[in-house]
Formats: sequence, structure tokens, C-alpha cells
Amino acid sequence: MTTLVAYEDSESEDECLDQKEGAGSQHEATECHLLASTPKPDSTMLECHLNVFGKDSSSSQKQSSSLGTPAILQKKAILLPYIAPRVSDKPKRPCTVPPGVRPYIPKRQRLVTSSIEKEDNLTGGVHYRDFQILSAASQKMKLHLAHMPAPAAAGIPKKLLLSLQGHHGPVNTVQWCPVPQRSHLLLSASMDKTFKVWDGAESGRCLKVYTCHSGAVRDARWSPCGRQLLTGSFDNTAVVTDVETGHPIVKADNQFKLMCVVLHPSNPEVFLCGGYSSVVNAWDSRCCKVVKVYKAAIQQTLDILFLRGGLDVITSSDCVSRDSADRTLIAWDFHTTAKVSNQIYHERYTCPSLALHPQGDSFVAQTNGDYVAVFSSQRPYRMNKRRRFEGHKVEGYAVQCEFSQDGTILVSGSSTGSAHFYDYHNARPLCSLQAHSQPCLCVSQHPVLPATAATCDWAGEIKVWH
Repeated sequence: MTTLVAYEDSESEDECLDQKEGAGSQHEATECHLLASTPKPDSTMLECHLNVFGKDSSSSQKQSSSLGTPAILQKKAILLPYIAPRVSDKPKRPCTVPPGVRPYIPKRQRLVTSSIEKEDNLTGGVHYRDFQILSAASQKMKLHLAHMPAPAAAGIPKKLLLSLQGHHGPVNTVQWCPVPQRSHLLLSASMDKTFKVWDGAESGRCLKVYTCHSGAVRDARWSPCGRQLLTGSFDNTAVVTDVETGHPIVKADNQFKLMCVVLHPSNPEVFLCGGYSSVVNAWDSRCCKVVKVYKAAIQQTLDILFLRGGLDVITSSDCVSRDSADRTLIAWDFHTTAKVSNQIYHERYTCPSLALHPQGDSFVAQTNGDYVAVFSSQRPYRMNKRRRFEGHKVEGYAVQCEFSQDGTILVSGSSTGSAHFYDYHNARPLCSLQAHSQPCLCVSQHPVLPATAATCDWAGEIKVWH
């Protein structure tokens, strides 16, 4: 920081000194005027430079006296400290709002505030938006994957681990995230027009509430990467949603209520939608257009299943008459949209759910005859009449069935509220777990943790068993 050197030979400084020093300053100004008429020696300049660079005044006086400088020159060089200008804290334009007048709020800020308030109302005031869903890895999953790199053998849960409550309508489906590192995330879809993501392995906390639909959410699926969700609703739309932000990426209007949605196994950008219509639409999320249409003389599609490789598609319908059931299960060629076979299942029961074996060449169908039927996944898709899984009740509910990760256990819900576990190879019942008091619609087995499953019921309750 530089310093200022003031001399008495300037007019402005004379006036300042006259006000401060009074009559004594007039005498000094006279002496300074007399001195200005005489030539200044070199010692005067040396003294001024010494004072500018902060030398001690006593040392400078000694030096100047040694050089023969008059005493009047020694006190005329005054060091003034530098004072920074003061910045006023008051704004240049004081913002005063008269009483009774509401200040203007930009439209963007109003929209953000209203969305936050709506989310807080749905979640009970808990700020779920502050949670990092995908970046916050589960310590339980890390420890399990570190000690057991390969998935453990499936087991049967025996005791209740978590009870997740937050839905206000029947929960149609629950599904664990397929990515092993994020498999603690549990997806649920409900008739209360919302679908949620939970921490189903540790805390049981609801991490995100998604309100992309204006109707009941009938089906929900994870994408293979675990970053997006595909949902189908009774508001005629299928929506691809970002898990972290909750913003819809693709919204496909099908002009009919949706009952089921499914992603292509090798091309996740393509998904199929079926529901209260005689057609099944195949959408491409990159262009948001219908790329294929599968037409059949049916009234409603209950479920859709891609077989291994994604070359063939199995659809289940409610087209059952008194003397024929030739369109209950239909096999389609995915690329040509042609019917491959419609003589798969001949018994007059509808099939509300389909599941593919993770390793073998077979798939199963849940039937309203209170049993699960087994079919070959190779053409001509024959039914195995020697093996069926019985013991649970369906009674018109959309009860789902699912395989364990290693394919050794088949699990099914029941209209009685219980979860039934079967040995897949010999169709022998292993265990019946009384999970709910209302009909149990879905049972999802954890892909990593052994003997862990999630169940949901018609009353809107979700439970995790271990």
C-alpha cells in the first residue's frame, strides 16, 4: 500500500493546514514561500524519498543534518496514511414495498416453489429431493458383494425385516433394481397414481415419489442400467422416467388404458405396451413413435413376455369362450409382427401373469385355475402337463409369479394374503408364508441377498422378509 507525501507549497494543502493549525500555520507558510525562491539542495530530495519508503524519521533527520539540510525542510515532508474509501451497506435503490402490495415473483420461481410444495405434501414434509438415490451406495450391498462375488443360492425368508407404508391404494407390483450394486433399491407401483423407490435393504426409507401419471399406475419396470423407470397407467400413457431427477424422458400416449409394459431385453430403447385394446404397440423411445403393432381379435392384454433373445413375444389375453381358448396365449414374431402360434394353452382359464426361467428353456403362466402352468420356450411352445404348481389361490386378482436368480425356486402370491415358495424342478411346495391380511399381488426375490423377498398387497402395504 502506497503512502501520500504532502508538501506545504500547494494551495489546497495550505488551506487544510490553516484550518488545523490556526495562526501558527501562517508563519510556516511564509517560511515555505521564502524557501521556494531558493534552489533546493539534493539532500531535500533524498529526505523525501526516505520518508516515502517508510524510513524512520530520526534516521532521516540524522542523515539530513549530516548533509547540512536546514531544519525547516525536515518538518515540511508529512506522511499521510492511506485510508480506503468506505462502502455503504445501504443499497442504491432501497426496495420498499408499500403495505398491502404483493412483490412480483418471476414465473419460473413460482413454478419451482409450487412443485416443491406439491412434493412436500405428497411425502409428508420430508425433503426426499435432497437424497442422492443412485450415488448413495448401500454399505450392506458393498459388503455382501465383496465377500461373495457370485450370487448365493436362493433361500426362503422366515421373519419380517421391514414394513414400508406410504401408498394409499393397492400396490400392483414391486421389483428390485437389477444392478447388483444398487439392488437395495425397491420399486413399487400403486393405484394411488404414484410409483416410488425405497431403500428396501437397510433403512426402509422412501427415497423418491414420482407423480408422472394422472391415473392408476398398473405396471412398472426397471431399465437394465438402473437409471430409468418404465411405467404404464390407466391414463393411457407409458412414461420413461429418470430415477434421480424424477423428470419424464418419454411420454407415449396409446389411446387405451395400459395393463402391462415391458422393455426389449437386448434393445432397451424399444418397449411394448398392452391393455384394454386388441392391439399391442411397440414404441421407440428415441423418436417417441410406434414402430410395430401386433393385432389380434382380443379385448384385453393381461401380460407380455419376451422370450430369450427377444425374437419372440408371448402375450396373455382374456379371450376365453365356453368352447375355445385358442387366443389365451399367443406367440408373435417380434420383427414381422406375425403370429407364430395361438394353440399354446387350451384350458379355459385366463393367465394374468407370465415369467421366464432365468436359465432353462421354459416359461410359466399364472392361471385363474389356481395353479401355475409350465411351457417350453422353444417352438412350438408345448405345455408340460406333468408338472404344475398348486396350493395358492388367484380368484380373479392379478397375482404375479417370479423365479429366483438361480432358477431353483418359483414364488407366487395368493388371494389369501400368503406367499408360496415352490421347488421348480419337482413342483414340490417348500413353504407358505402368511405375509398379509389382504390379497398378496406380487412377491419379488432379491437378486443378491439370499433368502430375501419383498411382498405387496391389495391394501397398499409393502413388506421385506429375510
